[in-house]
Amino acid sequence: MPSFDTSIKADKTEVKNAVDQCSKEIRNRFDFKGTSAELNFIDEQLVCLGDSDFQLSQIKEILFNKCAKRNVDTRLLNLGEITKVSGEKVKQIITITNGIQIDDAKKIVKIVKSSKQKVQASIQGEVVRISGSKRDILQDTITLLKSEFKNLPLIFDNFRD
Repeated sequence: MPSFDTSIKADKTEVKNAVDQCSKEIRNRFDFKGTSAELNFIDEQLVCLGDSDFQLSQIKEILFNKCAKRNVDTRLLNLGEITKVSGEKVKQIITITNGIQIDDAKKIVKIVKSSKQKVQASIQGEVVRISGSKRDILQDTITLLKSEFKNLPLIFDNFRD
């Protein structure tokens, strides 16, 4: 029976490459010389450190540009709170989304079932598996999910016949 998996995940190597390019640009930019501006990739999280809120926003802008150039969906990056570290320095943690949240998975299953297509959807951890009788119906389901969930960076993989 043909099936595919719907999930949300970032390509770690591309994220790592984008962070490396961003760090290189931070080291080389004139307006960041002599400051504590840096970006680190630690355990599925990006840690931005800067001297001010403005500098932090500049680092994030560079990061989003580098991610876009490397085809990493910026909707996968969840910005945390800006906290003061010591003195005037500020820090922000950016988490990388991996896996579909339970609420979103339930919405996907509900949309698929209400579409009246001959497919079955089941939640399997952080992945929603959709199976059907024909490949064309599954492709129609992918089109439906892309149009219904424009705010989620869904990935469709493991397409099997």
